[in-house]
Amino acid sequence: MDPDDELTPEDPLTELSRLASEAIDGQSKGATSAERRRRCDRVLELEAQGFITDDRACFLAGLVMICGESVADFHHAHRFARRATELGDERAWTLRAMAWDRLLIELGRPQHFGTQIIRMGGRWSLGEVNPRVTDWERALFGVPPLYVQLQRVEELQRSEQG
Repeated sequence: MDPDDELTPEDPLTELSRLASEAIDGQSKGATSAERRRRCDRVLELEAQGFITDDRACFLAGLVMICGESVADFHHAHRFARRATELGDERAWTLRAMAWDRLLIELGRPQHFGTQIIRMGGRWSLGEVNPRVTDWERALFGVPPLYVQLQRVEELQRSEQG
């Protein structure tokens, strides 16, 4: 590693990519609240500085924010994912659905798509999912049919008990 690299600031897209990778890793490794807050705050700083403007940057920002912990974080995740889809990032459709569901859960409402596996009463569950949402609508957002999501919940529960 070149010592000058430490003095050269990351370009914003590289930084967003690193923050997104850290956020995703933190989901499985149990990131602290302070770590999640630091990443989310940095994304909002980059946005305020005008660096989150293209589809890739919006997608990466959404990935960081969905790993946050507050209603505001999940709202920002959905906003970034929606913007990424509007700019043509196909991957962002699923992120958009996931962010919407995470926001709804945080607000105490049923999930729309059924993307979030949560703990309820010591067991894994999808929680309440809006029954009027069809698998066709899920498919439009790149989300598997509800029965597949329910199978994932069962598999997770079995693997934890096994």
